[in-house]
Parts: sequence; structure tokens; C-alpha cells
Amino acid sequence: MVISADLASQFIIWEWVTALVCAAMAIDPFNQPNVTEAKGATSSLLDAWAGKLPTFSPGVQDGGVAIFGEGMDLKTALSLFIESIPHDGYVAVMAYLDRRDDVKIMQIRSLLADKSQRPVTFGWGPRFLHSTGQFHKGGQPNGAFLQITGEVARDYAIPNQVFGFKTLIAAQALGDGEALASRKYPLLRLNLINRSVGIDELLTALKSL
Repeated sequence: MVISADLASQFIIWEWVTALVCAAMAIDPFNQPNVTEAKGATSSLLDAWAGKLPTFSPGVQDGGVAIFGEGMDLKTALSLFIESIPHDGYVAVMAYLDRRDDVKIMQIRSLLADKSQRPVTFGWGPRFLHSTGQFHKGGQPNGAFLQITGEVARDYAIPNQVFGFKTLIAAQALGDGEALASRKYPLLRLNLINRSVGIDELLTALKSL
């Protein structure tokens, strides 16, 4: 079946189709409990931090990458992460980085797919939280999650808030990480101390596996 319509009309058509199918299945299409869960964790962290981003100590730092997970170096951490992926599972790369300046990190998707022989998704944080973020926590329990954060050179204030965007995005990343960790899913967080150097080191380590 082919439905011919302009883009705006297609949006309306498929919104109606989604609503009708959900009504027939007695499902609320606007219910996203796991997105709300991550939001709650973010709010709790912001309250606990009282507007100031704390200093986090990684398990180990390898070059320009701080490792929050298993492994005494970056290559070992990545190898252990790949081994932890369920046989019928997938990998979600969640990059809380700049879509323009850090675009090179997208190469990690094809590299991970090749090394793990599993499907790999890639999402820019924090915007993916309201779409695939629901699937990560509320979908099939067979995901493995690679969270990539980076040091921020300049913070921007948020009007009427005691914290800036640097602190907010960090809380969103760690809040979502807490929600994933509570489900005992494989999770590795890599924080890029130097973004450009860290991305190169990360890609090089993956290629060497």
C-alpha cells in the first residue's frame, strides 16, 4: 500500500494510525514511565549536588579517557564490555558530546558492530532520552550500554536555576546511567578528559581489538 501525501500530511496520518492502533490494543501511546524514571533520577542528583557539579574519581584513567567500569586500561575495558553483550542483544552508544565538534565519534558505531557482531545504535545525548531512552529501559532486557561523556570547557547559565547546562547534562547522563545500572544491564561510561584526543584514543583502541 502506498500513501501519497506531503510530509506534514504524512505526520498527521501516522499519528492517527498510531492512536487508533494503541486504542485497539488498550495502550496509552503517551505513557513513558521509564523516561519519567530517568528524569526523577536527574532531579535527585541535581538536588544532592546543590547546584555544583562534584568531582568524580574514575576506576582508572588511560590517556585522555577516564574509565568508569571494569578494566585497567581502555582496550581491556572495551574488550570486557563487548564480552558482556548478550548473545541475542544489541549495543547502544550514548554520546553526550557536541554533534558538530565531536562528530568523529560516530565512527564508533560501525567499529563496535564489526567487533561485537551485534546490532549497534548511536544516539546524541541528552536528546535521545525522550525517544530510544524509553526503549533502552522499557524494551527487551538485552541491551549493553556504552555511555560517553566529555569535559566541558565553558558552562552556560540557566535562568532562574542555581546550576548551568554543564551540571544539568551531567546529571541527565548519570541519572540515566543509574536507571540502567539498577536493571543490571552491562554499562560502561567513558569520560573524555580531552575530547579530540580521547575520541582518537577510543577509536584506536577499538580497532586494535
